[in-house]
Amino acid sequence: MRMILMIAIAGLGACAEFPQLDDRIDAAALAADYPTLQPLDPLLAKAANQKNTITAASEAGFDSRIGTLRARAARLRGPVIDAATRARMRRGVAVPAAIR
Repeated sequence: MRMILMIAIAGLGACAEFPQLDDRIDAAALAADYPTLQPLDPLLAKAANQKNTITAASEAGFDSRIGTLRARAARLRGPVIDAATRARMRRGVAVPAAIR
C-alpha cells in the first residue's frame, strides 16, 4: 500500500510544469552589480539621536483613536444574531411533535 502511494506522489510531481523564470529577468538586471552594503552603526546612531516627536496634540489623537477602537471592540463582543432573529430562526427549524 505504501509503495503505491509513493509511486502516485512521484507521478504527480513529474506532471508539474515549471514556469520559465530565466526569461523573465531583464538582461540589464542580470548584468547589474550587487548593491553595496551600508554599515549599521551610523544608522543606529542617527536613530538614537532623534528627538522624541510625540507632542500633546499627537497624544490627544492617540487617545481619540484608542477610544474609537475600544468602542468598536465592545460592539463586536456582542451577539451576532439578536434575540428576535434567533427566536424566528428556531421556529423555522423546529420539528413538529407529530414527526418526532
